[in-house]
Amino acid sequence: MSRTSCVVGINLGHDGGVALITDTLMVAIGEERLNRARYSGGWTASLLYCLRAAGLTLADVDLVAVSGIGRTLPTRTETGLTHLNVAAEQIVPVDHHLSHAYTAYCLSPFEEATLLVVDGGGNNNDTETYYRATPSGIERVGGNPSTRPRAGGIGATYEAFTNWLGWHEQEAGKTMALASYGDLGLYLAPLFDVVDTQVHGRLTRTHAPGVADLAKRTGFDFGPHGSLGEHELGINAAAYVQDQTERALCALAEQTIAATGLPNLCLAGGVALNCVAADKIRRLDSVAGYFAPPASSDRGQALGCALYAWHRLTGDLPKRPLVSDYFGRDYTDAEIQQALHRDPRSGLVERRRAPFKWRRESDIARTAAEMIADGKIIGWFQGGSELGPRALGARSILADPRSTASSDALNQRIKHREPFRPFAPAVLADHARAWFDLDVPSPFMLLAPPVRPGLADKIAGVVHVDGTARVQTVDPDVAPAYGSLIVNFHQITGVPVVLNTSFNDREPIVETPAHALATLQACDLDAACIGDYLVERV
Repeated sequence: MSRTSCVVGINLGHDGGVALITDTLMVAIGEERLNRARYSGGWTASLLYCLRAAGLTLADVDLVAVSGIGRTLPTRTETGLTHLNVAAEQIVPVDHHLSHAYTAYCLSPFEEATLLVVDGGGNNNDTETYYRATPSGIERVGGNPSTRPRAGGIGATYEAFTNWLGWHEQEAGKTMALASYGDLGLYLAPLFDVVDTQVHGRLTRTHAPGVADLAKRTGFDFGPHGSLGEHELGINAAAYVQDQTERALCALAEQTIAATGLPNLCLAGGVALNCVAADKIRRLDSVAGYFAPPASSDRGQALGCALYAWHRLTGDLPKRPLVSDYFGRDYTDAEIQQALHRDPRSGLVERRRAPFKWRRESDIARTAAEMIADGKIIGWFQGGSELGPRALGARSILADPRSTASSDALNQRIKHREPFRPFAPAVLADHARAWFDLDVPSPFMLLAPPVRPGLADKIAGVVHVDGTARVQTVDPDVAPAYGSLIVNFHQITGVPVVLNTSFNDREPIVETPAHALATLQACDLDAACIGDYLVERV
């Protein structure tokens, strides 16, 4: 019996993690899901997780590709893998933006595409790069000048405004949500010049000091530092950076497609998570088809590295078009029951011990749909977890979208988040076009189209103030339990949509049954569906 090839990808930067690929398997996870520290680096727990999920050991791995951030690529010694007896010739450093490019192309449905990578910063001062991708390979065509400061990039600028508003630079989604409340007429000078395929931003320093310096040079008043969405000028600043980012990205997309001659566009890097901008980009006349991987940010670095390693090892450029983001492993009934019985072997750490009861259901999807229709808010834990930052029905909290009662309750007593942040609609794929201005699938919640006229009031809990919604289209063939829940909710209510948000409370999204049970007890969820088990607070 011949042994299958096996490669591993590792991200050494923030959002550290590991991916493992064989002929028949792709498994990946971020370190934060296991060590419970948001945005953390590290990879050792993730490596063990992936090897166990694949039933392999480190001795079975043929090649390890590693990426990081900073001006230079990580050296073989810096990876730490030599301490695990991985031979130096089995360790391959990968350029940060090239890793993003592999994720974008190899997981896309396109045979030929322009790849555009936009993020806060990679190696060699990269912030915007673009590539031609065909079955013969991925070729870098160009990017920002290496002499231009990182602060002048699109991603670094967005991070700086996010810092100015008082948030971690990885919380750019808050700035995007806040932007819809702002006045675009206040700041008229452009933030970026896009010259051919190169971006020149106005900021000369990164993070909040860059915004303070811009304000001093222009006379613009962006409100006090750290306003957290509670000052009118800060709200207007969010609108300003969002609008300018959309303009720059659309111009850059058009210019890079013109340069490559390939009208299908794959966008990667953390900026690809800006679903408001993405919905504008994919509607451009020059864009024939659009794709962004669900783990567009550095959460997907390990996966891009593994895809690169596969190409390097086998000579075959892997094409594995995605239909789901479920890269985690399944948990057995025995593992779920360990947590329910408070068995220490489950890894259960109860932040707040609360009484609960549980039972096995014959149709957990129907039970959950009935509870949601009755106004209950439930945790939904099914199958392998999502790799990207968006919960897509494997590790979700679900609620009734038909009024703002559920969304208000989620913000105030469960998620404890800012009231201006919207929740997402998960809609049956066959009904998406009827409810949203959406003529393409959106399985990864990376587009924010407008809600159809006259329907916003029917799903008020998932419509943003600007009339858009961050849509996830759900195919029951891809996610059977999740799809069945929405089908049942549709039968009960006449609405083929549920409110979906991530299964967490100010912590990384839950990974294990023990994490789900601990979060249920620590917040005010009504119940959790963990596999076929219904767990209710008493």
